[in-house]
Amino acid sequence: MEIINYISIIAVPLVILMIILYGVIEKKKVFDIFIEGTKEGIETTIKILPTLIGLFLAIGALRSSGIIEGIGKILSPILAILKFPMEILPLALLRPISGSASIATATDIMKTYGVDSQIGIIASVIMGATETTLYTIAVYTGVVKIKKIRFVLYAALIADIVGITTAIVVCRMLSIKSC
Repeated sequence: MEIINYISIIAVPLVILMIILYGVIEKKKVFDIFIEGTKEGIETTIKILPTLIGLFLAIGALRSSGIIEGIGKILSPILAILKFPMEILPLALLRPISGSASIATATDIMKTYGVDSQIGIIASVIMGATETTLYTIAVYTGVVKIKKIRFVLYAALIADIVGITTAIVVCRMLSIKSC
């Protein structure tokens, strides 16, 4: 375990040193290249800022409006047949939209049901097995101004559904403690 700690401590400085050495060997102006990269990074940040503000506003409105609970009530008969845990539904709905909202929801689940409970373990696996799909697509396609995202969106949402379903099935199959 100590070797892993040692490697993690020296990893970033080692990478920086390797970049500088490569620049010196290739006779490149490392600092000038660094400055150009930061300028591009700031330009990219400015380009995606309106998209981020819009997403944050929409996510805040979605969470505070009660729509998630309404969707849960509508879907509860179908989800009960599928043995989908209703406690996970807010996380399953928010995860493709927002990382911060899904982290807050997962934290609430952990506080309410415990980290070692079946629901807590499923929430943890969902957090690791899925992506903030809509956020990622909006940011990446917004920067390069791609307008036709239909097929990417379908594929990504299907991947999220598979990740959520697999998390539930695998946790139930493994029978970890109460899982």
